Amino acid sequence: MTYHFIVGDHAAKQLSDGLAQQDNVSIVVLKDILNVGPLVKEEGQTFSELRSSFWQTVAPHEKQEIVVDDMERLLEVSRQMYEDESVQACFWMAPLPADICAYYWVLYYLSKHKERFKIINIAGLPFLSESGKLFFPKSISELSAKEIVKATKLARPVSPSETEVDVYEWKQLQAHNAAIRTSGGGKKISNQPADHYDQLLLAQCSPAYQKAQKVINAAMGKEGNIPTGDLYLSWRLRELAAQGTLQIQADSGKSSKDFEVKLFEAVTTEASPL
Repeated sequence: MTYHFIVGDHAAKQLSDGLAQQDNVSIVVLKDILNVGPLVKEEGQTFSELRSSFWQTVAPHEKQEIVVDDMERLLEVSRQMYEDESVQACFWMAPLPADICAYYWVLYYLSKHKERFKIINIAGLPFLSESGKLFFPKSISELSAKEIVKATKLARPVSPSETEVDVYEWKQLQAHNAAIRTSGGGKKISNQPADHYDQLLLAQCSPAYQKAQKVINAAMGKEGNIPTGDLYLSWRLRELAAQGTLQIQADSGKSSKDFEVKLFEAVTTEASPL
């Protein structure tokens, strides 16, 4: 059995299509995006509880309680690798901060299974689009099923020296425990504060109310890619309103499609002439 780790449902769908004809494979979809939010748990708290609590704070409008269980599924794979030496694991990584951070995290727990933890890194490599044109994908979700099959040939064990360096990188990310982690090229991750994208959001706001989702879409369109996702940016708009920088109309506890924002306008009163 080979367990294929991949970040996100969209990428997992492409991977599932590409590996459909292969035997003894199981896809482990990591739902959390570790490039956003805290990485250091408090005493008595599990990592899953830490991450679940963070996303519940970011998305209070979700009807169902947010439960992050990536850690439990990761540890189950590790347990099976301990019990059966034929079990292998493979991590699919695109040049996205969520993928890179998840790779560091998974490696930290699976590095003990030497030669049986492999990586497929598509960063900087050319693939063919559905129309047959050469392109450089930024996400596994951009690969066709046929290209997924070709990409499996890139699988290689993470070397001992690479393991030492990359496990250290995960420890460094935990030590910084930044609010946002961005890609700095290759496998380099840069630590950023929670307000890293606030000015970009504010630049899309005006003195007139507009849907929060419109502001988010405009900011993401201008930047090209903000790897935090909509939920985090919606939370930042609510935080800016709490700070008095923005004004909110409607219920800010709902999704970004259900409330509006505008730049804060101070109310002034002119003195009446005597």
